[in-house]
Amino acid sequence: MEFILWIIAVILVVSGLAALWRKQIPYGIALIVVGLLVGPGGVSIFT
Repeated sequence: MEFILWIIAVILVVSGLAALWRKQIPYGIALIVVGLLVGPGGVSIFT
């Protein structure tokens, strides 16, 4: 389960960075924050 959360977090953060690159600032920041919250290294919302 932790590995799956880590993969989801990486995908969210990379998507957020891509959104920032496309000048979609609010969407990119939201994806990065959600990615950091979901990730097992961060404050996981599932624990």
